[in-house]
Parts: sequence; structure tokens; C-alpha cells
Amino acid sequence: MSDTSTTRAWTRWQDWAEVLFGVVAVLSPLWLTTTNTITWTMIVLGALIALDGLFSLAMPGVVLGEYVQIVLGVLMFISPWVMSFTDMKGAMWSAFIIGALTAIAGAVALPAANTAHQGMAGQH
Repeated sequence: MSDTSTTRAWTRWQDWAEVLFGVVAVLSPLWLTTTNTITWTMIVLGALIALDGLFSLAMPGVVLGEYVQIVLGVLMFISPWVMSFTDMKGAMWSAFIIGALTAIAGAVALPAANTAHQGMAGQH
């Protein structure tokens, strides 16, 4: 018997954390010193992270959402190098921390998503 907290929608803490990380990224240009590039990087990646978290919350059995979360976390983590803002320490560290936490939460959520997926596959 599976843990119902992993199979019920809107209950996984990992996905709620992902939504929070995405919202923080979207709002971070309000308190960080940024450029246009940094602002749009944080807004776009943050919005995608938050939307993926909402998708994973609504559909806990779709394992792909957790892999997307990990990829988005890695993209956020490497964004200071890719978008050339390693000289902006606040934005750089925010991207590192948000990216790492997003990827970790996705990796931690994978077993729960697999359990939910298997539980849903057994229901016909």
C-alpha cells in the first residue's frame, strides 16, 4: 500500500518548495541589484520553476515533472555563467542557491512521483 501523501494532488512538500523557489526567483529583482539580462533570466526561469511545481502538485503521478524540475534547477544554477552575471554577487548567489535547492527538491521528489505513478497505473 502506498503512502497517500505521495499520490494525492496538492500534498507533496517538494513540489510546494519548488513553487516557493520559483516565486522567490521571479520576485528577486525587486531586492537584488540586477541588469536587464539578470532580471529576465530570473523571471523566466523562476516562472518556469513555479509553473512546473504547480503542474507536479496537480498531477503527482507524472514523473516527467520532477525531471523537468531538476533540469530547470540546473539551468538556474548555471545561469550566472551562461548569462555572464558572475560579477553581480547577489544575483549570482541567488541563482546558485535557488537552482541547487530546486534540483535537490526534484531529486528528492522522484521516488514519491514514481510511487504515485505506479499507484495510478494500477487503477483502471
